[in-house]
Amino acid sequence: MKRIVVLGAGYAGILTAKKLEKKFRKMKMEDEVSISIIDRHPFHTMLTELHEVAAGRVEEDSIRISLKKVFAGRNGEIITDTISQISIEEKKLTGNQGEYDYDYLILAAGSKPTYFGVEGAEKNSYKLWSYEDAVLLKERIHHVFRKAACEPDEAEKRRLLTFYVVGAGFTGVEMAGELAEYVPFLCDEYEIEPSLVSMYNVDVLKRAVPILPEKLSGKVEKRLTKMGVKVMMETGVTAIGEDFIELNQDGRKNRYPSGTTIWTAGIESTDITGEAAKTLESVGRGRIQVDSFLRAKDHEEVYVVGDNMMFVPQGENAPVPQMVENCEQSAHTAAHNLVCAIAGTGAMEEYKPSFHGVMVSVGGRYGVARVGLPNLMFNLCSFFAMLSKHFINVIYFIQVLGWNKVWSYVCHEFFTVRNRRSFLGGHFSNRTPSFLLMPLRVWLGAVWVFEGVMKIVEGWMGQPMLSGFFGGANQFFNNILAPYGISGIGGAAPSADAVSSATTAAADAVASATGAATGAADAVSSGVAVFSYHILGLIDATLVSSKGISHSTLSDYAFKLDFAPMNWFVNTVILPNGGLQLFMQRGIVIAEIVIGLALMAGLFNFLSSAASLVLQFMFVCTTGLYLNTFWMIFAGIAVLVGGGRTLGLDYYFMPWLKKKWRKLPFIRKWYLYND
Repeated sequence: MKRIVVLGAGYAGILTAKKLEKKFRKMKMEDEVSISIIDRHPFHTMLTELHEVAAGRVEEDSIRISLKKVFAGRNGEIITDTISQISIEEKKLTGNQGEYDYDYLILAAGSKPTYFGVEGAEKNSYKLWSYEDAVLLKERIHHVFRKAACEPDEAEKRRLLTFYVVGAGFTGVEMAGELAEYVPFLCDEYEIEPSLVSMYNVDVLKRAVPILPEKLSGKVEKRLTKMGVKVMMETGVTAIGEDFIELNQDGRKNRYPSGTTIWTAGIESTDITGEAAKTLESVGRGRIQVDSFLRAKDHEEVYVVGDNMMFVPQGENAPVPQMVENCEQSAHTAAHNLVCAIAGTGAMEEYKPSFHGVMVSVGGRYGVARVGLPNLMFNLCSFFAMLSKHFINVIYFIQVLGWNKVWSYVCHEFFTVRNRRSFLGGHFSNRTPSFLLMPLRVWLGAVWVFEGVMKIVEGWMGQPMLSGFFGGANQFFNNILAPYGISGIGGAAPSADAVSSATTAAADAVASATGAATGAADAVSSGVAVFSYHILGLIDATLVSSKGISHSTLSDYAFKLDFAPMNWFVNTVILPNGGLQLFMQRGIVIAEIVIGLALMAGLFNFLSSAASLVLQFMFVCTTGLYLNTFWMIFAGIAVLVGGGRTLGLDYYFMPWLKKKWRKLPFIRKWYLYND
């Protein structure tokens, strides 16, 4: 059995391991290889989202992804250990918990901050490169605000509330922007005058995020300035103390008081990668030289991906950047080539990365992006830049943890975010107590039960009635539209039997909340067509009133979506077959009563609300709906999520069902559950 060890569960490591497992499983080689993922954490950390936790926008668990969840039901062993030694010649890793032999090694240990020899930087600054860093920094920010709130000396208060972010690359700009967005809420919480808070973003570079076009860099700096951050470019940091920072400005060293200094000025390979670099060919900051197949030079059993690799693509002058997209693409190439090496089939592929741009957020509401295709890039700002960022994150989450993480991410970023710290504002954040929806849910359910019972009274369970029901509704709309030269509602003119049946069924249809049929004669004499739009040759959207506009109420207006495929199905499949009509009628009656009872009890609320909406859509497309019953559609939407958790059986049943559901191997393997 071939032993594959993936060292590091960062972006590149976790994707490489998943792709390897999937490829070997498809080739039915699970018994011929073992895959071990070694990391010092039992979880994968979203490093690009650390600033959101540090500045209190999202909860801490939002940037963690459990490795056990990721590899549930898969051929992957999760080992939590810190590797301290690596022997390339002996093919062995040594950690705090044991030794690990391998036949093939995927080196994906990631990076760590580098301090460029700045005096006191490592000891006295807060870094932002791990889950622990983000949590520690969050606690530090709250600590200085708490302390400043009780500090009587104004000079000391100002020092405590002075923040320096060193580094104006992606991490530095995002941290500075997030902090600036957070400060007003902290000032309000701790009753501190905002003018006492000072924020600086310092870098020796000429402009912020230099990988961006100069125009976008300018927008980033302008946004930071607008948010209260003083941007200090072409300014070096020479020393950092417990309560000060020393800057090199125009050749002079100036010392300024500082309460919190955050270091984001650069990265280098981790210690274990540096250990490997003693044997493997490498360059500055511990990056390992690889060939075009992403194998370490002179050691074809070692593949290097992500931040640890040093590779200059053909036709390029600069090495691949240390960013997430390089991790994703290198994971694909390394996994493919390693499978070829072990299986002995297929051709290896050279690494030819094709990057699609970069983006940076400045707080939760604003960002800039340079995205597109390699030969066709364009700039995005504000709403569209943030939209692209969230879209790309969702694509990544689909690869790692499927629906589970996608739903969690959407909840954290939009549905539970506070203080409107989202590019969509707070419009989608749940603030209304769910118990207020209980009366609406119960009433919606009661109406559905009433509808079902009334249909039983009308004889829906005993004889076919859909011809009259649908025919009467179509005749109602056609008679009103005829004077306007519009016809064909329902897909075909109703048969004589249908029109005759419609006459006797009109009164019942009017009473029904799910039908739009009424007396054809009244419609001809006084009905009014408000609009009738023909859309894409498939849909007719029609709104009519059975009375003149000046005398109409909501109960007189009827709306119908005439959907050609549904008309064909009804007219050619259902209506000609009396037995099928009766089957459909009974199904509708039973569905209405079951939906109603479930809503009233608050049981399976999501499914019953969704079924309610499906029925309403079906009625809109067949008989049409009076506007005075449209409230049922909006009520179904309102109680769709969480409506049964308050004063409903879902409060007791769903936690039990959720626990049982998550234990199913298939569900865990495909991540079809919510936390």
